[in-house]
Parts: sequence; C-alpha cells; structure tokens
Amino acid sequence: MKKLILLSIAIVTFSCKNKSEESFGNNEQTAVATEDKELTAEEIGKVIFEGKGNCTSCHQTDSKTIGPSVQEIAKVYKEKNGNMVAFLKGESDAIVDPSQFPVMQANLTLTKTFTDKELQSLEAYIYSNLK
Repeated sequence: MKKLILLSIAIVTFSCKNKSEESFGNNEQTAVATEDKELTAEEIGKVIFEGKGNCTSCHQTDSKTIGPSVQEIAKVYKEKNGNMVAFLKGESDAIVDPSQFPVMQANLTLTKTFTDKELQSLEAYIYSNLK
C-alpha cells in the first residue's frame, strides 16, 4: 500500500510539474468574458478546474481517481461547513480525505498563486456539482 501511495505521489508530481511551471507566477487574469456575455463564477471555476488548475489530473466529477470526486469534495465541505478557499491557499487542513493530502501538496503550490476571485470561482464550480 505504501508503494502504491508513493508511486501515486511521484506520478502526480511529475504530471503536474509542466502545467504548474507554465502557470506558476503567471500574472495573466483568467478570461472572464466571451464575445457576448460575462461568465458566471461557476463557469470561470470550470475553466480554471479544467485548465490552469490542472485539477482534472486527479479529480473527476462523479468518480474517485487519484483524488476524491468533485461531488464528494462538495458534499464533505458542505456537511462540515469547511473553507475550501482557505484549504487551496494552504491555510487549513484537508477534511475530505486527509490520507491523500501528500498527493495534493504538489497542486497547492499552484493554487496558492491564484487570486481570491479565482479561488472563489473554483469553489463555486465545485459546489455547482452537488447532487
């Protein structure tokens, strides 16, 4: 089991590295408008989740892969009244699956660089997946 966890950490670390390096320190703002309309917080969050956040490498909407599903994350944070933004800033403990926290640490380096608006949009997207 320990070997599997270490292997998972190594895979995530190396798979996240290139995208993290591309986005790390990048001060460009996330696009918030299309030609016809401004995007909602949930839509902005989805763009971040699937793009610069590199979240899809570990999280899927309705199934556990390396990390818990987006639906499970939303459910646990709602039930425990957790602060997802604080977690993504590295300011609070993992509450969904603390045993997987070492795997998530690689991406926390990236999410700590996001603006408050980006983190709030990411949170809004995750909550929009509650069933």
